[in-house]
Amino acid sequence: MKKIVLLLFSAVFVIYGFNSIPNYTKQELIGKIDPYTHKGFTKVKSRYTDRDIYLRKEVNRAFEKMAKAATKDGINLYILSGTRTYTRQSEIWEDKWNRFEGNPEEKAREILRYSSMPGTSRHHWGTDFDLNSLEPEFFETKSGEKIYSWLESQAWKFGFFQPYNKLGDNRKRGYKEEKWHWSYYPTASQLLRAYNNLIEYQDILGFEGAELGDSLDVFDHYVNAIYIPKNLEFQQIRNQP
Repeated sequence: MKKIVLLLFSAVFVIYGFNSIPNYTKQELIGKIDPYTHKGFTKVKSRYTDRDIYLRKEVNRAFEKMAKAATKDGINLYILSGTRTYTRQSEIWEDKWNRFEGNPEEKAREILRYSSMPGTSRHHWGTDFDLNSLEPEFFETKSGEKIYSWLESQAWKFGFFQPYNKLGDNRKRGYKEEKWHWSYYPTASQLLRAYNNLIEYQDILGFEGAELGDSLDVFDHYVNAIYIPKNLEFQQIRNQP
């Protein structure tokens, strides 16, 4: 009987663990927090950036391990952008909105080629960062190709993946390819699950074009339009306690 009870308890624990909503607040999910003071975040060391950049603690630790491994192979990884607040994302969005031409929907679609609507960016979570250059052309240079090739073959070993790979068979919609944007899967996958359960379009208002979020289906077409390599998913399952 005792064995049966223990087995039942284990089954309930597993089911609950896989189906419960991760414990994140709406404010965390849409970037309405201060990473400078949030206890779950820490500053990126100056050897890896020349800016005040913050990431979640576990992401920062994993990045440092990856950066040290890259250095041994002659690759220098440098963070240009990390956690981004709702306010900062709004500034980026509004700046492009005022510069781009066309009707509201045309403007929004043009911005969404590379930039997220406020409240929908993975940069809000503290799990994602941009490396070395924000220009696609850089990764066509000899130096850029070397960096990207290393990340493609090695980043998954540290839990990182490129969510916005080339549009095609593996990712049919969403942002244009961003070879500089890398994400920490163990935490980001939990945040995405919480986001899909908690966030609604009325949570992302207060900026030009916000009313288009629903009609453009930004949750499905952008927030969830990512590519996750199979080897990364397997690595995470294998590392489960």
